[in-house]
Order: sequence, then C-alpha cells, then structure tokens
Amino acid sequence: MPKPTTALMALLCVVPLVVTLESPLFSDERDAASPNMELAAKPATESTIAANSMLYDELPFEEQQSFLDARRGFMAELPNDGIVVDENNAPVWSLGKYSFIREGERSPLTVNPSLWRQTQLLMIAGLFEVHENIHQVRGADLANITFIEGPHGIVVVDPLTCRETAAYALELYYERVFRDRNRKKVVAVIYTHSHIDHFGGVRGVVADDDDAGLQIIAPEGFLESGLSENVYVGNAMARRATYTYGNLLPASSDGRGQIGSGLGLTTPAGTVTLIRPTKEITQSALTHTLAGLQFRFLLTPDSEAPAEMFFYIPEFKALCTAEDAVHTLHNVYPLRGARVRDALAWSKYLNQALNLWSGETDVLFAPHHWPVWRRDIKGNDTGRVVKHLKNQRDMYRYIHDQTLRLANHGFKMAEIAEMIRLPPSLTADWSSRGYYGTVNQNVKAVYQRYLGWFDGNPATLHNLPPSGSAVRYVEFMGGAENVLRKARKSYDKGDYRWVVEVVNHVVYADPENKAARQLQSDALEQLGYQAESGPWRNFYLSGAQELRHGVTTSDSFIGIAPPPDIAKVMPTDMLFDYMGIKLNGPKADGRVFKFNFVFPDVKPGNYLLSLENSALTHTIGQQAQDADATITMARTTLDEIMLQQTTFPGAILEGKITIQPPAEGARKLGEFFLLLDPEFPFWFNVVTPNSPPPEAN
Repeated sequence: MPKPTTALMALLCVVPLVVTLESPLFSDERDAASPNMELAAKPATESTIAANSMLYDELPFEEQQSFLDARRGFMAELPNDGIVVDENNAPVWSLGKYSFIREGERSPLTVNPSLWRQTQLLMIAGLFEVHENIHQVRGADLANITFIEGPHGIVVVDPLTCRETAAYALELYYERVFRDRNRKKVVAVIYTHSHIDHFGGVRGVVADDDDAGLQIIAPEGFLESGLSENVYVGNAMARRATYTYGNLLPASSDGRGQIGSGLGLTTPAGTVTLIRPTKEITQSALTHTLAGLQFRFLLTPDSEAPAEMFFYIPEFKALCTAEDAVHTLHNVYPLRGARVRDALAWSKYLNQALNLWSGETDVLFAPHHWPVWRRDIKGNDTGRVVKHLKNQRDMYRYIHDQTLRLANHGFKMAEIAEMIRLPPSLTADWSSRGYYGTVNQNVKAVYQRYLGWFDGNPATLHNLPPSGSAVRYVEFMGGAENVLRKARKSYDKGDYRWVVEVVNHVVYADPENKAARQLQSDALEQLGYQAESGPWRNFYLSGAQELRHGVTTSDSFIGIAPPPDIAKVMPTDMLFDYMGIKLNGPKADGRVFKFNFVFPDVKPGNYLLSLENSALTHTIGQQAQDADATITMARTTLDEIMLQQTTFPGAILEGKITIQPPAEGARKLGEFFLLLDPEFPFWFNVVTPNSPPPEAN
C-alpha cells in the first residue's frame, strides 16, 4: 500500500479512515465455530457484567432532559440514510453502520451503560432548529455544522471535516429551510478553533474563495496552530488517533467493537480543504458584523485548542462556546497526543462567558452535541444555561486546583490521578461525565503542565526502556510461564489493570509469546468493555486487536497525499523545521553542508540551510557566499512536490528547479538528502516493540 506523506498528513487532529463495516473478528458465527477462537473478540466476563450493571443503580438513567434537548427543534432526517459519498460514489460517511444503537434499549453487556447512553444521544441526527435563524446539522460528521441566517446572507460555523459532508449538510439546510423562498448566499464562515473537524469542509459550503465579499473569521493564531500543533510529531499523532477513534474497529451489534468516541461517532474520509482566514480576531470583546448580524467574540486560547474563541449574537441571544462547554468532560490532554492544555485558563474563560452573557442568553450551542436552552418548550425559565456553564467551569477548575493541592502535599502524579474524583454535584450531571476526556488523564496532564514528567523520586529518574526492563522483570518473577500462571488468576478475579501491566512485561520480553499476547488482549478487551470514555474504550479494543492479529492497516487514508489547500498555506519555515526532524543525527555525524534556497514568488523568499554538529538550522532572509549550492524554485513547485504531483529530480528535468553550481551543487544536495530518514512508517506497532530506526552504518 502507499505510504502516507507524513509531512502534511500530520496536520490532521483527527484521522479519518474508511474501514470495513463487516468483520469476521466480531461475528457471532465465528465465535461459535472458529477453529481458532482465541483470535475472536470475547464476551464480557462476570466481573465486567457486574461492573457495568452497577452503573444502572448509581447513575440517574431515568433523567430524560438530555434526550429532550437532543430532539428539540428536529426538522428532518439525514438524506440517503445518513450515507455521504464522494464524486466517485464511494462512501465517506455512514451513520447507518451504528443503526444497532437504538434509544431506549439497555446497553449490551460489552458496553459501559453510560457511554451507551451518550452514543444513543449522538444517534439523534438530522437537521435541527436551534433558533428561528440558527440551524444545525448533527450526525453527518464527527462534529456539528451550524448555519446562521442574517439579513444579508448565511454565516456557516465550523464546516466539518471534509468537503463532502459539509456540502451534504448545506444542501439539507437549503432544501428544508429555504424550500419556499430564494436561497441566501453563504457570505461568511467562522472557524471557532484550529482542529480539522471545524474547518476541513469549508469548500463544501463556499464555492469560490476569490469572492471579494466572503469573510472567513478565525481566532488569532489559527493557521499557525492548525498546522504546527500536529506537524512535528504528526506521524505518531495520526497513528495514535486511529486508536482514539477506533477507526480500524468494526461497528458491531454485539457491542464488541467501535460504538463512537463520546465527542461524536467517528471521523469521515473525504476531501480536506482549507481557505485562509480573511480576518483573525485578535482581542476579546470585539464586535464584528457578518451577514448583517453583530457577533461579539471572546478569545479562549490554550483551552481545548491553541487557538479558539466563543461568540455571542445579541439579536438572537445566542452563545456559542466552541468546544469548551460541550456535554462531556473534555481533554486537558488528548490520548492521540498534543501539548497539554491550560485547565485553569479554560475554567476562567467559561467564567468570563458567564459574567458577560449568561444572564441574557436564551440558547447555548456548540460544534459538538446538542444545545442548552434557557427556557423549556412551555416558556418557563429553567436556568439550565447558567447551570451548564457553571458546572463546566467548576469541573476544570476542580481538577486543576485539587491536582496542585495534592502535589503540594507531596503526592506523585499517578497517586493523585487515583485520589481525585469529581464531587457528587458534578458526577450526577451527565454533561460532566468522562465520555471523551477522563479525570484520570486530565489530572496527570495538569501535573505534567506544572511539574513535568519527573515525579521527584530518583528511582524514576533514569528508568530502563520497556524492552530493556521487561526481560529483567520476567526473569525476577520466575519466567514467563510463572508470570502468566499468576496473571491468569488475577484475570479470573477481574483484576484486569494489573493483568495488563504485568503481562505487558512478558509481551515486551518476548513479542512472539502467543499466550502472553492472548492474555493481555483479553484483559485489554474487558477494560474496553467497562470504559466510560470512548477513546479509552477504543484504545483498549484496538490494542487487543493488534495483539491478536498484528497491525491492521487501511489503504483508504486521507493522509496519503497532503490536501492541496493545506500544502499551499504551510509556511516554508515550518517545512524546513520538519526537515530537521527527519535528519538522521547519527548518519549526519561529522558532515557539514550549507545551502541557499531561493523562492522568487513569495516573501520571505531567501533561506540559508546549514548542517553542523548533526543539527539542521535555517535562517530566514540570509544567503551564504560560500554555500555548497544555491537552489532556486517557485514555492508552487515545492507545493507540487509535497502533493506528489512531481518529484525533486523531475522538477529539475522540467526546468522548474535550478542548482548552482549545477554538477557539484547537485552532488552535494544529493548527499545531504541521503541523510534524511525516508518516510516515517505510519503503521508502526503500538502495543508491541518496534524495530530500531535506521542509523549510521
């Protein structure tokens, strides 16, 4: 299969994949008759059944307000049974694969009932009226798309992940809302933050970005954040995201596979696009007019995304809180990997919104989940907008403050993560449950943000790597068979966390030990069945699948070639940074190179690239008289190379790249390119050891 182009693939904060909807791994028939039953997904154990059943007594399942809100304003089902196709009629999204998740039914024994309830809510999909002039399409992508009608046109908020799903949603909106009148034009798009499921579908709602009247509004730092957060470790982040969203797990009616991510169902696999913002919001309390409506913005950087913002529409008394106040505890640290977010700032932004607008807000909506209304359908003031904002505010503040309180008492990160539980007033609120983030991982994130990875105990200062320590652990514990014998007893007692921890040493000491892989996969699977968090469930089940079957791959991956829109806006400076990451340090030992790069069609167009001490440095706006070569090309040619429309040698032959001096310069440049790692392997192992990287011979 073709390898993903990691330099640009990494831009994706979520990694859409097309996966097979049917799988023999999760087939009841295979479980009944397979001669190799250890490869099949297992049923829930008695321990898992007991743990999940207990939640029906602990949580207020009789409460129906969330379902009333999720259905409120319903106007139309998703067309074509919720299937979205691309220009070749290939599916990029299918709501129908989750049709076995039905409202009112108890969860399968293999699914946490609380997560099942959340997914039932996510399955309430279609076109909804949020306000007379505000409509949302939900269930056609990981996120929601919102359409706001003003006197002079339509404002689109967060146009989903890909062009196909966004166009599908826009057509549904037009067909139902403008069925008896002329369609208004989309005159503005708002990106609330810098994650791809909130901008990638922009060309599905905007036909021509050269339209002089089109406004694209984004928070300050949007482009830099949208690119840089994921570029430098993008290959690793994208691979881990396939676990976060369970992209390679089938959705199965027995509940043993993927059932959503808690934030949304899963990710689509269409065409990612991007139009550069025409205006970045640089200060809070700024009022901007779009489509004849006033929008008041509140910047919330370093909360759920590095660049993010809320807005309030006075004419409609409507507040959008971006992804900072949705119906789940969100991630202070996402399992796919990212810089740790600022839980304290996050809480303070929600408090600002409360003080600025909660007293006059009639409806609060967001680009995930369903809105919250101030009044019920009978017109009674419920106060639920204020309560929702307060609970979300206090949830992040509590995690932040209690983590630091216990750290100042001397407790370590892992200890604190086991000690902190949200107070009952929050755990009883369904919108504060850990469907996407969890208290455990967020506590660790707060600790890491302030104190870093080291817990202060010198015993953890210089630990052996997993493979190195695993052999020693297994030897100390009396050998693999002894470890597995004891671990099976722990498994029978339902102590799955311990089984995973201890058997992991056996797997890393001997990755070919089938008994160890099977036992660890069985334990991971039961943890997945019990998980309330969608990403935790998906990680556990994906790890179990890898242990049983090896790495599962997919040819249908949108990162195989970088989307043209994103390639065009990526700063040249960032590309040279990424080249430094690909430099193989041991191979470069003792080598010294100096190259001038000239891009005549952009500013800044001159770069000096220097290799010394096995480190690659570039300087903007400089050239060296003693450079080994001067390489001149248009930035558009570099874009073509990134998009795999041509190659570097091919562009030289076409006359699009010149090198001076021609022969010696080309030889030097060729020697330098040999020092760069080839494309990073995308489908690397996650739960078993990987082969060592290529180093100097």
